[in-house]
Amino acid sequence: MLILDEPTTGLDPNQLAEIRGLIKSVGREKTVLFSSHIMQEVEAICDRVVVINRGRIVADSPLADLRQEGRPLEDIFRELTQPQ
Repeated sequence: MLILDEPTTGLDPNQLAEIRGLIKSVGREKTVLFSSHIMQEVEAICDRVVVINRGRIVADSPLADLRQEGRPLEDIFRELTQPQ
């Protein structure tokens, strides 16, 4: 298992492409837990998404299922994590 917390922060575009490829490659054989608040990174790298709000899981599904209506993941995240 590989656990990564915001691994693409501060990277230039070339480094970003390289690390995305590396994460996807490792993810084919191993479990990769990728933590990020940047939804574009989540969409570019992840197959499955777990959204946590205030310590509780509010979504856990494949990315494609979460985006069934074609809405941007950022909008879905904001809806799921709005203060109540």
